[in-house]
Amino acid sequence: MSEPKKKTTPGQQPDAAPQDPEILDAEQAQAPEGEQSQAETQAGQEQAPSAEEAARQALAAQEDKYLRLAAEYDNFRKRSQKEKESLWSEAKADTVAAFLPVYDNLERAVKQATADEAFKKGVEMTMTQLTDVLAKLGVEVIDALGQPFDPNLHNAVMHVEDETLGENTVAEVFQAGFRLGEKVIRFAMVKVAN
Repeated sequence: MSEPKKKTTPGQQPDAAPQDPEILDAEQAQAPEGEQSQAETQAGQEQAPSAEEAARQALAAQEDKYLRLAAEYDNFRKRSQKEKESLWSEAKADTVAAFLPVYDNLERAVKQATADEAFKKGVEMTMTQLTDVLAKLGVEVIDALGQPFDPNLHNAVMHVEDETLGENTVAEVFQAGFRLGEKVIRFAMVKVAN
C-alpha cells in the first residue's frame, strides 16, 4: 500500500524526497527573475564577452583604418613635395638651357681680339655677371679639359692621336657643358685623345 502523504504547514519544510522532473521544470519556470539557473548565468556570461570581443575587433579595425589613412596621407605629402622640387628643378634647367647660346656668344666675344678696350671690358663684365647668376642658381660648368672622358658628362665629336695625353683623356673643349646638381643640362662637346 502507499504511504499517506504528510501535510505541511506554510513555513514548514517537507521531508526531503525525490521530486518529479516535471515539477522541477515548472518550478524553475516560475522562479523569480533575480534567481536564474546556473546554465542561464553561464550563457549570459558567454554572450557578454562575445559582444565585448566584437567591440574590440571593431575598434582594432578602425585603428587600422586610421593608421593606413595617416600613412597614405604622409606618402601623398612626400610625393607632392618631391614633385614640386623636381618641377622647380626642371623649370630651372629649361630656363638655363635657353640662356646657354647667350653664354656661348659672350664666351666667343671675350676670346675675340679687339682694339676697343672699353667694349672688351663691357663684354667681360656681362660674361662675369651671367656666370654669377648661373652659379647662384646652382648651375656648374662641367670641368672637361684634361679629365678622363666620361660619356655621362662629355660628348666626343673628335678623336686625336696624342702621345703626350693619356688614353681617353679630353684634349680640347669645343663647347662648355653645364649641370644642375646631378642633372646634365648640356653635355660638354670635346675632342678625345686615344
